Amino acid sequence: MSKWIKIFLIIFSILIVFILIDTMQAKVFDNRPFLKITENYNDGNVLKKDKGIFVYTYVFTNGEKVTVYRWEKYSPPEVVKDTNEKESNMENIKVSINDKIYNVILEDNETVKDFLKILPQEFEMTELNGNEKYIYINTTLPTNAINPKHINKGDIMLYGNNCLVIFYKSFNTNYSYTKIGHIDNLDEIGSNNVVVKFES
Repeated sequence: MSKWIKIFLIIFSILIVFILIDTMQAKVFDNRPFLKITENYNDGNVLKKDKGIFVYTYVFTNGEKVTVYRWEKYSPPEVVKDTNEKESNMENIKVSINDKIYNVILEDNETVKDFLKILPQEFEMTELNGNEKYIYINTTLPTNAINPKHINKGDIMLYGNNCLVIFYKSFNTNYSYTKIGHIDNLDEIGSNNVVVKFES
């Protein structure tokens, strides 16, 4: 037997052993194959599929994995949603300040539900304390005020039952508010009064 045939057989044997070990570690120990081609999915329950030499590993959106042999007939099951997971029907809204539009992440509470009923609205909000803009609106809203201890830049709060406040700086506080939401990536909006438009 020639030297090159021996080398070929050794390499071939090593490759076969590696493929078998890779297949078994994916199938038996619920890992993903190392030798694989990955197919990504944009929707549905399957996040991606790793196509190995002899196995397919399905990775689901909830983090679970299932490995099957290529020749097995397999249809990915529906991922059952955790019934304990909190569902929110709250929608996000847009707010325009100084002609720039921001996204507002809303809280899920009765105050927000009633606030949404009066939108769209445009307010001229008054500067106060170098950190907030406020306005007393014509509608009283339900409250569940607490002292948050700390205000974050971008927080939208209700003070009392009809004072709408947008904070444009972060600071500690001893006052109590009902939180309405938070403005994403709020820019510096200056120390003057501003026109603010809320749109649902």
